[in-house]
Amino acid sequence: MENFKDKVAVIGFGVAKTGELWDKGIEDMLFDACTEALTDAKVEMKDIQAGFLGVYYSRGAQLLASTMKTGMMPISVVENACATGADAFRTAAAFVAGGLYDMVLVAGVEKMKDAGTTGIRVGGGMGGSDVHAGTAPPVNFGLMAVRYMHQYGLTYEQLKETLGHIAIKNHRNGVLNPKAAFQKEISWDQYINAPWISWPLGLYDCCANIDGAAACVICKPEIARHIKDNYALLKASALAVGDRTNSIHQRYDYVHVDENLVAARIAYEQAGIKDPAKELSTAEVHDAFTVNELVICEDLGFAPHGRGHEYVRAGFFDREGELPVNTDGGLKCFGHPVGATGLKGLYESYEQSAGKAGARQVKNPRLALSHSMGGASGTFSTVINILGPRD
Repeated sequence: MENFKDKVAVIGFGVAKTGELWDKGIEDMLFDACTEALTDAKVEMKDIQAGFLGVYYSRGAQLLASTMKTGMMPISVVENACATGADAFRTAAAFVAGGLYDMVLVAGVEKMKDAGTTGIRVGGGMGGSDVHAGTAPPVNFGLMAVRYMHQYGLTYEQLKETLGHIAIKNHRNGVLNPKAAFQKEISWDQYINAPWISWPLGLYDCCANIDGAAACVICKPEIARHIKDNYALLKASALAVGDRTNSIHQRYDYVHVDENLVAARIAYEQAGIKDPAKELSTAEVHDAFTVNELVICEDLGFAPHGRGHEYVRAGFFDREGELPVNTDGGLKCFGHPVGATGLKGLYESYEQSAGKAGARQVKNPRLALSHSMGGASGTFSTVINILGPRD
């Protein structure tokens, strides 16, 4: 199977500061992110041959075309639940790696706060082949937390100590991220006394669905070498999409995600990674809920299944630990603007790989993993992208 390794360079990135942006429209956020990406890449729109847009509540490719005045340039729209932004990047990277385009613009955007609803809209309902009614994401992942306690014999206190460490760690990291919506540390008392959202998940176990946009410029490595020195190379890109089998099958244990396991295996094979906990220098994972981060770290091989809670409490995933996870504050502090979320995580991987992460910068950056997943109730879409410093 052909892979992406060293066939695509990321030369520029832009991220709009997330938040409840009542004074900005979706075009404003998209323009800000795209303009910052082009400036960082040291190129102009005339150098771009195609565009790829990730947006969950789609208004079509014309959204990017009209915002950036792209003329008749080909633009494709990607939608893959909460993995939308990461999949848009992967789709664009395939066109560059395959030789169809030399340089393209990838963008993701979401205007959550003007939607007329709260949280992520859950479509569908019973009918056709559906056999159960949909539930809100906090309910699904609250059930995952309960199941984790049961499966691995944790007390409620042990679970909350673990999830609290994740929340406090990510807020501590978010203070150092000027792009984050929440730049304030939280204490243990604040965490443990927070209002319930879906037991045993409290307020600080859950991310916020807010407005945001992100964009990047990617091209062939031979072109990148003539533009700038501190670009990043794509080492692997993998996508696994579930078929809803686990959502109805009794064999599914709800303390792992098969799509994570499959995507990780493919990505590690592409990048030549044997021991991710030792070979990766940073990882961005989809911490829509703190229990997500716990389970994902096990699924991606950072810790054995059932022992991730030990690694968390020991500080293994802290910014100063053996494998820093969510050095930018994760979704907990950045927020979750669905279409832009996957690119947000990749932005941190790019910054770390290029040595541009400032106070968040890890020493001796090698390989930086970015994980994004969408779905719930046992069926997901998982995208894993791995970046490394230029050759």
